Amino acid sequence: MTAPLMPKATAVWLVDNTTLTFVQIADFCELHELEVQAIADGDVAFNIMGISPIDTNQLSWDEIHRCEADRSARLQANKMELNVREKNAKAKKMLSPSQRSDKPNAVAWILKNCPEITDMQICKLIGTTKPTIQSIRDGSHRDAANIRAKNPVAIGLCTEKDLEKAINDSRAKQAAAAEKKAAAKAKKKKAKKTTVKKTKAKTKTETAEA
Repeated sequence: MTAPLMPKATAVWLVDNTTLTFVQIADFCELHELEVQAIADGDVAFNIMGISPIDTNQLSWDEIHRCEADRSARLQANKMELNVREKNAKAKKMLSPSQRSDKPNAVAWILKNCPEITDMQICKLIGTTKPTIQSIRDGSHRDAANIRAKNPVAIGLCTEKDLEKAINDSRAKQAAAAEKKAAAKAKKKKAKKTTVKKTKAKTKTETAEA
């Protein structure tokens, strides 16, 4: 497969705007998986303007959604248009360098203020990775001394609607899990009572027969 005209710029856009895996993005852009992870972490390409493969007619949203739904699927590129270079030149960036460098600060804010949100949800909201989240959580992040919690909505990394949805979804799952646990506990308790009753009845019968 032929790589996009601007592989790293395309990878930046896919990291910021989709939930595709690093493997899928790396395969499409002909980059190493670790390079894509570094882009997501803000370690490299932080000053590169993201190029939309949709605007350049290299991919369709239907193709992206297909691969988001199937993590084993590979992106199939469209036939590139003749004026793709001109479209690339006009493409606008998705995140500024300051926003990209603020990702750890946004993660720190969510961990502090929205502990119910799962790591997977944070990855989708902020565009980061689970190892990065864990390093911020346990203080082992390479820039831990300079991390300052910042609301991701205020710095434009996600919308208030997306943040609220993540919180509500997480709370709903936790409530469902708690309800399921309580139901299982009640069922176990009921089964135990039934066993005790049967044992007592059996003992009573045996005593009467004796």
